[in-house]
Amino acid sequence: MTISGTASDTVTLANGLTCELPASSPLAKLLKSQRTWVGPSAKERLGILRRAKSVAIIGASPNPTRSSYFVGTYLLQSSDYRVYFVNPNADEILGEKAYPDLASLPEVPDIVDVFRKASDIPSVIDEALAVGAKTVWVQLGIWNEEAARYGEEKGLTVVMDRCIKIEHARFHGGLHLLGFDTGQITSRKTLR
Repeated sequence: MTISGTASDTVTLANGLTCELPASSPLAKLLKSQRTWVGPSAKERLGILRRAKSVAIIGASPNPTRSSYFVGTYLLQSSDYRVYFVNPNADEILGEKAYPDLASLPEVPDIVDVFRKASDIPSVIDEALAVGAKTVWVQLGIWNEEAARYGEEKGLTVVMDRCIKIEHARFHGGLHLLGFDTGQITSRKTLR
């Protein structure tokens, strides 16, 4: 469609109304960047975590300063999951064998936890589909709406922009406001 000879986009506003805007306008670009995909609810995420027996961490790093290392440490120490590390450039991570890809794992993981850049998510989804995985969990700060929709169209459950460690700790009673395990299971605030 065109407005006064320039290309335009039909955008849907938060209130559900639509309007035409010049495609090159800053507002059209901003509205296009708005997130419209909605993943599983908190109750559904809890169900995913409860049903899972194994987690493969794609993009796992042997570097202790990386978030994938921290999440791997947490999952090994604070969950009953069989944890697999996927990194073609590492032989071992946290004392566990590292695998070059999902196809090399000894089993199909229940959750594929992804620490890769947003543009890599479509190829990770294809890899998860190829091995028969059912859930792709894309870590906090990583967003690729088109990839999420694609994964869902192919039958995957997709969780995106959420930390599996934070979600697991939150649902299991050990989460401090900053995302750290408090070591306490209580609903009362401690006095200082």
